[in-house]
Amino acid sequence: MTDPVPAGDLRIVPANQATWADIEAIFGTADYPFHCQCQRFKVAGWVWRDTTLEERLEMHRKGTACDQPEAEHTTGLVAYLGDEPVGWVAVEPRVALPKLRTLRVPWTGRHEDKDDEGVWAVTCFCVRKGYRGRGITYALAEAAAEHARARGATAVEGYAMATEPGVEITWGEVHVGAVQVFDEAGYTKVSTPTKRRRVMRIDF
Repeated sequence: MTDPVPAGDLRIVPANQATWADIEAIFGTADYPFHCQCQRFKVAGWVWRDTTLEERLEMHRKGTACDQPEAEHTTGLVAYLGDEPVGWVAVEPRVALPKLRTLRVPWTGRHEDKDDEGVWAVTCFCVRKGYRGRGITYALAEAAAEHARARGATAVEGYAMATEPGVEITWGEVHVGAVQVFDEAGYTKVSTPTKRRRVMRIDF
C-alpha cells in the first residue's frame, strides 16, 4: 500500500513499552537501519570499522530498555498501526550522543553549549519495509517533540536533510529526517551548516 497513514491511526509509545521483537520487525534484517542499529552518533569510532553488528545490537537493546515498562529512560519511540510495529524515532538528551560533539553539523553558524542537558536531539527515523513513503515519519517527529517536552527538555532539535523535487535520493540518506517532516511538526530552521543539511529546532 502507498496511501498515507493518518496520524490518528498510529499509536506511538516510548520504546521501553514495546518489545524487542517489535524493534527487530521495524529494523529488519538488511539495509542501513539493520546494520547501524541507530548507533551512528553513539559509537566512539567509525560505526562500521570500530564496532561489530553484535555490539551495536546490544547497545541498541540496552538503550531502548524494551520489555521494561518501568524503566526511567529509553532512547526512542515506537509507532504502531493497529498491532503492527511500523516505525521508530530516536530521541534523547543531546549529551547522550557523544559523536554529535565532534560533528560540525550541530554547531556551525551558532553558539551552543554542548553540555546543555536540557536540549534533546532527534537523530534517526526508521520505517518498516512495506510502510515507507506513507508519512509515518511526520507523526514520529511530532511525537518526539512531545516526548522530550514531557520529560523536561528545554528544546529539541534535529539535523534534517533537504531534498529536491525530482532528485532521487537513497532511503539511507534521509534516516535523519527530511526538512519538510520537521517543518510540518512545528520545528524551525536555525542554521544551514552544509548545502543540504538544516538544523531544525523547537524551544519550549
